[in-house]
Amino acid sequence: MADIEALGRDAVAEHDDLRAVLSGIPEEDWDRPTPSAGWTIRDQISHLAYFDGAARLSMADPDAFRAARAEALADIEKFVHATLSHGEGISGSELLDRFTEERRALVAAARAVPEGVRIPWYGPDMSVASSVTARIMETWAHGQDVVDALGVTRRPTERLRHVCDIGIRARPFSYRSRGLEIPDRPLRVELVAPDGGVWEWGPPDAADRVSGTALDFALVVTQRRLLGDTGLEAVGDDARTWIGFAQAFAGTPTTTDPARQQQPS
Repeated sequence: MADIEALGRDAVAEHDDLRAVLSGIPEEDWDRPTPSAGWTIRDQISHLAYFDGAARLSMADPDAFRAARAEALADIEKFVHATLSHGEGISGSELLDRFTEERRALVAAARAVPEGVRIPWYGPDMSVASSVTARIMETWAHGQDVVDALGVTRRPTERLRHVCDIGIRARPFSYRSRGLEIPDRPLRVELVAPDGGVWEWGPPDAADRVSGTALDFALVVTQRRLLGDTGLEAVGDDARTWIGFAQAFAGTPTTTDPARQQQPS
């Protein structure tokens, strides 16, 4: 069983690290462009705060979430605008506080859901653990856009394992969303963790393999870096094909060029 308490602590810690990057930046920097075309730093945090609130609602009041989802899907353009306008008309520090409130409320809601209950989302229903893990991944990925825009770097943490794991578990989706047959050959992934240890997925004797650092892998599966700009190595046709379009987030297939990609949601 997933440890919701531990996942909640990691979700808060990922938020706290991003908040530390943004606390005290000049107000004009909130409108600084990020590598995601058309998105500012304000947009990135608005997006995160909005979907934290949506995830919280899905846990605390599933019927209210389903009603909001039906309205959103009836007018996608209006819905996308709503997610990005979540931080309009307020200062950057106020938006950051809104994000903090939403993240803590989300974690509290996750802890209150009875064990085994599945919750609605914009795709299939999911477990609470999967929902919180997705919020960690999203925070890290959008946080990468923010630090790239500001020209700063982040110290990799053990929380990268959540990002890597969701990227691997999303492998079938990466194929299905492109109308491709999912390979039946096993895949081995070996990644060097931030503490120098090794994280492993898949059978040791698999012919198709991906290896490198956890940071590089996370950057590629969240489509924040091109494969050729990292030190990842892929062996085998299936491994090379998959890592070329791996996508850790839901939605329509995206290009692996981070300057043109759609945002995870």
